[in-house]
Amino acid sequence: MNLNSIHNVYFVGIGGIGMSAIARYFVSLGKNVAGYDKTPSQITDDLDDLGVQIHFDDDIKNIPISFLNKEKTLVIFTPAIPKNHSELIYFKENNFNILKRAQVLGMISKNTFCLAVAGTHGKTTTSAILGHIMTRVNATSFLGGISENYNSNLLLGEDKICVVEADEFDRSFLQLHPNIGCVTSMDADHLDIYKEASALEDSFVAFSQQVSETLIVAKGLPLKGLTYAVNETADYQAYNLKIEIGKYIFDVKTPVSEIKNIEFHLPGKHNVMNALAALAMADSYGISLEEIKQSLATFKGVKRRFTYKIKTNDFVLIDDYAHHPTEISAVQNAIREMYPTEKVLVVFQPHLFSRTQDFADDFASALSKFDEVLLLDIYPARELPIPGITGEWLLNKINNPHKKMTQKETLLKDIQQSSAKVVAMLGAGDIGVMITEITSQILKINQDEI
Repeated sequence: MNLNSIHNVYFVGIGGIGMSAIARYFVSLGKNVAGYDKTPSQITDDLDDLGVQIHFDDDIKNIPISFLNKEKTLVIFTPAIPKNHSELIYFKENNFNILKRAQVLGMISKNTFCLAVAGTHGKTTTSAILGHIMTRVNATSFLGGISENYNSNLLLGEDKICVVEADEFDRSFLQLHPNIGCVTSMDADHLDIYKEASALEDSFVAFSQQVSETLIVAKGLPLKGLTYAVNETADYQAYNLKIEIGKYIFDVKTPVSEIKNIEFHLPGKHNVMNALAALAMADSYGISLEEIKQSLATFKGVKRRFTYKIKTNDFVLIDDYAHHPTEISAVQNAIREMYPTEKVLVVFQPHLFSRTQDFADDFASALSKFDEVLLLDIYPARELPIPGITGEWLLNKINNPHKKMTQKETLLKDIQQSSAKVVAMLGAGDIGVMITEITSQILKINQDEI
């Protein structure tokens, strides 16, 4: 299919972070763009501001008439959409051109020099850092999060170089054929799709084999490539880490060179790893180490990745997308590093019944490390409930005397009743929407008390 011949692009699930980046891309090309999503969000509001027609009721009648011309319309859908979705069924029954998001991303990147970042953790931040660096050569970047530097998940440049976040969900990243690739991690996840951890590992091996020039891998992964590590011997090694006034200062050795006193403002050693991975990819492409150093010093982060919603001397509220035990532990470690003497409350919303079931003990272990725990009910996303797998079931596994279930309606009250100075709200469900309201309510209360 020639994307240039398409006039209309219709998205089923347009509000998804990956889908919306591609929607923005087609808007930039002058295509007519419309779509459906389950709920309004800041992402759909931003697309609406670009002239994208979006509706939130699954009904064929809501599809704009001009998009019913199947000769001129491409339909793009996300695997998260249920199979009984009436609009998607209509498009299939009427033989429209229908592609998964990953297929379209593969087509867009096919004729470019492609740098792809994969991994069960760290890929969003790493690809955002890399995208920020690669603006120096006018690359176009498709990100899985909103870059704080650009307030967008699409960094629009030319069509010669692209940075892509390579998603392992539904084996989507196997649609890509990157010139330079990176794998940040291979922890078990998405077992609702893969069933076995070994199948997930096999998919990463397959991805690595599709990288045509240079593969960068975190040291210790069972893949053949240039390695990177913090305070360990590797092809790319970060060392001499120091924390000064809330930022990291560190040195880096590459296979052929060295650079001193890199400044990086994101907290947590896992983010130093992300910065190092991006540095290795940019260095492999040919960006100078001095230019990379300058870009790292100006990187502001990704929304919902250790984002400070409130940061005062008396109270800190942190927003993070962490929805896997490894990610929760990384956030906890970063908070302890930044606030070693403060009491910390975590608010966690489990995402998916299957993930909660598969990693219950690991979730319990990670959450138990916080001083206090507030647990929300499981966010189902694309799944039906699994008998016996509930928030209460997970709560009983957490070894922490200061734990309780909470609800959206009582969350603010429960937070206020805690004496914790640092509160972290974690999860991949609608907790990202909840924290916006919680933030505004806390700020209003504090303002009223002044």
